[in-house]
Amino acid sequence: MNALALLQVLPIDVTALAGMFFGSLMVLIPIAGLTARFAMKPIVESMARMKESGARTEELAMLERRMALLEQEVQMLSGIREDVTRLVEELEFQRKLTGPVDPTKIRG
Repeated sequence: MNALALLQVLPIDVTALAGMFFGSLMVLIPIAGLTARFAMKPIVESMARMKESGARTEELAMLERRMALLEQEVQMLSGIREDVTRLVEELEFQRKLTGPVDPTKIRG
C-alpha cells in the first residue's frame, strides 16, 4: 500500500502553473532590469570617461606634433632671415666698392 500511495500522482493544473509563472515574470523582469541599470550605470560611465580620455590623449599627441612642425618652420625661417641679412650687407659692401667715383678724391 505504501508503494501504491507513492505512485499516486496528484493532479496538477498546468494552465494555472504557467499563469503563475508568467505572472511572476511580469513583476520580476522590470525589477531585474532596474537593478541591472543601477548596477551597470557606474561601469558604463567609467568606460565612457576612459574612452574620452583616450581621445584627449590622441588630440594632445596631434597638437605636440603640430607644435614640433611649427618650431622647425620657425627655425628654418630664422635661418633664411640670417641669410637675407648677410646678403643685404654684402650688397651694400659691393655698392660702396662700385659706387660713383668722386673726381676730387682721385689724385693723379
